[in-house]
Amino acid sequence: MSKRLTIGLLFLFALIVTLWLLWPSDESRIRKLIKEGARAAESGDLERVMAKVSFNYRDDYGMTYLYLKETLKREFQRLSDISVEYENLKVQVSENTAVAEVDMRVIATSGNETGYIIGDIKSPLPLRLTLDKERTKWLIVKAEGFGDQRMRKPAR
Repeated sequence: MSKRLTIGLLFLFALIVTLWLLWPSDESRIRKLIKEGARAAESGDLERVMAKVSFNYRDDYGMTYLYLKETLKREFQRLSDISVEYENLKVQVSENTAVAEVDMRVIATSGNETGYIIGDIKSPLPLRLTLDKERTKWLIVKAEGFGDQRMRKPAR
């Protein structure tokens, strides 16, 4: 009996260590959220984009979850060939809150004009995203840095 118990405990210990080592960190989960959100925006998939945003979203520009959803819906109908580029992603996690800072450019076509709608070739738009851990998922609750850049017409 003690041999079985020892083997069982060793197996349980190995399983716990394996899960601990393979379980993604909060930082990697946030990086994945931003990557998936960018890909969803490129494909114009409103539901997948909004799945990354908390129902409690509220920013300094007066946007709430529902207002953001309607704005993005309108923009996805107006724009095509959306390309999201981001770089210099930095993530800081503390307990159930995180901040992601990223430099972003978005290129899209409206009618027969193609150009940058967020950022430009010389300088990307520095964004600061605040995220909260809701249950087991990280969701965006605030975005800062848009200023007057919010969804402008494509410029060459």
